[in-house]
Amino acid sequence: QVQLVESGGGLMQAGGSLRLSCAASARTFSAYGMGWFRQAPGKEREFVAAISWSGGSTYYANSVKGRFTISRDKAENTVCLQMNSLKPEDTAVYYCAAKYGALVYRTGYTYWGQGTQVTVSS
Repeated sequence: QVQLVESGGGLMQAGGSLRLSCAASARTFSAYGMGWFRQAPGKEREFVAAISWSGGSTYYANSVKGRFTISRDKAENTVCLQMNSLKPEDTAVYYCAAKYGALVYRTGYTYWGQGTQVTVSS
């Protein structure tokens, strides 16, 4: 069982930056691939970024590539999403997710956090 708790959301002007963090409870955190997803009002949840259990591989949605960076700290059991050059269309609830395995995953996540709101004003 993995419990995930996101933090770091908030209100930011377009062009600004935010850093989201996700704290994981699992003792075997390093055995999980991690991902970030988001859901805007009236839209389906969409993939944002993912990182392998080693941290050596990452994958991004085209909409955030070059602006967002995913990273993980095994010692602290955290995964972060650095969001730069924010746009109003980045406004959404952002969710952290975990999937057991060594690879980078876009789908099939098992554990989810409760989400954190990110609002970008124009």
